[in-house]
Amino acid sequence: MPELPTPEPDALAHSARLIRTLAAEIQRSGGWLSFARFMEMALYHPGQGYYSAGATKFGAAGDFVTAPELSPFFGRALAAQVAQVLRETGGDVLEIGPGSGQLAADCLLELERLGRLPARYRLLELSGELKARQRQTLASRVPHLLERIRWEDALPERFQGVVIGNEVLDAMPVHLVLWQEGGLAEQGVGLSDGQFSWRCRPLESGPLFEAAAPLRLSPGYLSEIGLAAQGFVETLGSRLAQGLVLLIDYGFGRREYYHPQRAQGTLMCHYRHLAHADPFHCPGLQDITAHVEFSALAEAGVRAGLTLHGYTTQASFLIGCGLIDLLSRLSPEDHAHYLPAAQQVQRLTSPAEMGELFKVIALTRRLDIPLIGFSGRDMRRLL
Repeated sequence: MPELPTPEPDALAHSARLIRTLAAEIQRSGGWLSFARFMEMALYHPGQGYYSAGATKFGAAGDFVTAPELSPFFGRALAAQVAQVLRETGGDVLEIGPGSGQLAADCLLELERLGRLPARYRLLELSGELKARQRQTLASRVPHLLERIRWEDALPERFQGVVIGNEVLDAMPVHLVLWQEGGLAEQGVGLSDGQFSWRCRPLESGPLFEAAAPLRLSPGYLSEIGLAAQGFVETLGSRLAQGLVLLIDYGFGRREYYHPQRAQGTLMCHYRHLAHADPFHCPGLQDITAHVEFSALAEAGVRAGLTLHGYTTQASFLIGCGLIDLLSRLSPEDHAHYLPAAQQVQRLTSPAEMGELFKVIALTRRLDIPLIGFSGRDMRRLL
């Protein structure tokens, strides 16, 4: 584990309050709490969880950098895919977990340039602090388009158009399952001398058992099962009347996800741009994530009546959407603008950066056109 910066006293006090809340929840639950519940509270508990409190999360001053924070080219390229679908379906855009609002601003500006602005650009955000930051970003970047922007507190009952989820699924709570000689166990959280500790209990029935049992992994293998993400995709499928669900995140198809080299899972925490694997460190002050198992998401979408329309790498998707053309609009002689932009494109597409680890999946209903972002590299066979 890397040496992590020491939080400021007020931040430590904030974390201490959440620790007491989590400890009380463990005690109310008989001394054992599923990790999914622990992760949910650590990230989203009202006023105390990482995404519910007021600390900066995105960008250089936060704990990690997402693609929209890295470059406006990400949102502008994505807008080309959105525009193609809106031409066929009409309707709105719904962005799930819009972060700082940068992606919405970049996407809206490019949709305006393309003459394909939706009547509504909806933002589904549960954090009051993040809503305030999004309003500030959008008021600064696209003041003339504010009348088209609407914040939502829940998924609409019916929706037509494009749903975007960028780095949303990795922060949804996951269960931890341990494969043993005698059967399956679920790894949860208990208390030992007032400190959080790992505790296992047998797993013999229920949805988690049904998801884990067919995998038949070697004894000692520990990994995550993302029931929340699967349920979320099923809900999206049940409410999409026509259009596209576009989900972008880091992860793998099933065979690669449960590779022997990942025998201890993919759980990862982020604090001040340092990655480590201890979810018990300073709850409320750090992000907790797990890689996405895209095969399970595809199956969830199909169960909900959606069509698996495409699955590819972020690099292939962005290039299919015209990323290189966007860069070519800048003059290479304009070093002050071209060189930083070229470096941003490199980070978005390089296999050593975000290009290969991040994947894009397209789930559709009543949409029978080839999607431009998936025209280059079809990886559906890997799901």
